[in-house]
Amino acid sequence: MGTRALAFSRANPDSNPGYETAVARLEELIGRAAMLSDQQRNGKVDVRFASRRKRALRRAITQGHIAHLVGVAQVAEQEVPGLTDRFRLSLLGTTYMEFRAAAGGMLAEAVARKDTLMKHGLSVTVLDGLTAALEEFDTAAQRGVDGRRAHTGATQDMAAAADQVVLIVRVMDGLNRVRFSNDSQLLPAWERASAVYSDPNPATDDDPAAEPAETPGDIPPMGTAERPVA
Repeated sequence: MGTRALAFSRANPDSNPGYETAVARLEELIGRAAMLSDQQRNGKVDVRFASRRKRALRRAITQGHIAHLVGVAQVAEQEVPGLTDRFRLSLLGTTYMEFRAAAGGMLAEAVARKDTLMKHGLSVTVLDGLTAALEEFDTAAQRGVDGRRAHTGATQDMAAAADQVVLIVRVMDGLNRVRFSNDSQLLPAWERASAVYSDPNPATDDDPAAEPAETPGDIPPMGTAERPVA
């Protein structure tokens, strides 16, 4: 509606200072809405990318790095009784926050017992890889947080801008109805330009910025075992 009203006003200018001010303000709001739309779209992209990346990293870490630590802990159990309890895959939890906390704890435990675990097959390469993977996980998580914040803020600002556009067009509407009261072509044209059309699909699956719900299905089946995996 705002874009159509602006195009009509440019094609049918009026020297009235108040009308010119309204047109200038309308143009400013439409430009801001376009910028906010880009921000909203980019925020969605960042959230979705972060969600996919975290899911992939979680799977890779669970099936690779953590599984290696579990196996080594089992072998070292005789030397360090109770060690396997510190590397149970079931400790990884179901949410990303729980997973990150548990994986970080396992990494810290492995680093603290590095000399002992290396005697039982610990790979330093895997340990370094887990460190790098968790850092990448944190980066992806922050990208998701920033993207959601940008998307949410842009959505709220777009709603406020839309409200202002409606108010301005309403002001212009009264003047244009007086201007074109005897014009059988321009008055209907203005009515069409200033009409508000509802969105037949205000919300779709492609629209939300929220990440897909975290479920145990995000963890490979072995990750939910109550006993360490050999």
